[in-house]
Amino acid sequence: MTKLRTHLLAAIVATSACATTGTPSQPTASTTMSTPSPRHVVETALHELLEQRDLTAIDRWWDPGYIQHNAMMPDGSAVIRQMVLGAPGFASKTVRTIAEGDLVVVHNRVTGVGPTNLIGFEIFRVAGGKLVEHWDVQQPEQLETVSGHSQIDGPTEIVDRDKTAANKQLVMRFFDDVLYHHKMDRLTAYISPTSYIQHNPGVGDGLAGFGKAMADLAKAGLTMEYQKTYRYIAEGNFVFTHSEGIFAGKHVAFADLFRIEDGLIVEHWDCIREVETTRKNPNSTF
Repeated sequence: MTKLRTHLLAAIVATSACATTGTPSQPTASTTMSTPSPRHVVETALHELLEQRDLTAIDRWWDPGYIQHNAMMPDGSAVIRQMVLGAPGFASKTVRTIAEGDLVVVHNRVTGVGPTNLIGFEIFRVAGGKLVEHWDVQQPEQLETVSGHSQIDGPTEIVDRDKTAANKQLVMRFFDDVLYHHKMDRLTAYISPTSYIQHNPGVGDGLAGFGKAMADLAKAGLTMEYQKTYRYIAEGNFVFTHSEGIFAGKHVAFADLFRIEDGLIVEHWDCIREVETTRKNPNSTF
């Protein structure tokens, strides 16, 4: 029961993970007279629901046919009301938000959902001023990491918006060359050889830390294989990816966030989650 409750509470957060300690961004002049931006919709919806505990926000911001990819949640917005009322103790802190087109990604830390806090990435699709679809990748928080960095600390400010397209292409080429075709000799064409900060709990900073982690996996007979990337979402110096693959013999979802500086990857955050075999909705994890 404890494990089930943890999954269910995590799923609640997965539908409302953007709550922050501040107020949602104000719509720009271009959105005040028309449909608000997807970023504004997500921030406002979650601020009203979690910060203000206003259940009427569900009717204002969630589409009744809300499509849910979290295995523990049925489709539709009606279930959100019941779940929020049944979980008064959880809290969610959003650290980063990245928006491109109709998709908004939030990087957050969730507490009060069980014996272990969760670190996660949530992806929301917005249409017609409503939240219409959601994906997530979450994993337990680990307080001790090889690099000494936490799973969520580091820069949050979005800069270099004029370089969004170039940074997105950089990460796409990195995935194609290094992760899909294993051209390790191309690594320094994508990752800074002098300053690479790593937030994966089991990997150290720098290319040396990355190389050691890969060697340790191979020595232990464990594989990490990216099989398909479903989404590349970029804004300025941040690029997020949502992928499917195999890790340590298990079918998993990979969520990776990269920070780009001067044309190279200089920082990385991620979450990995095993794909559930039973579901409360007819949709895939991806």
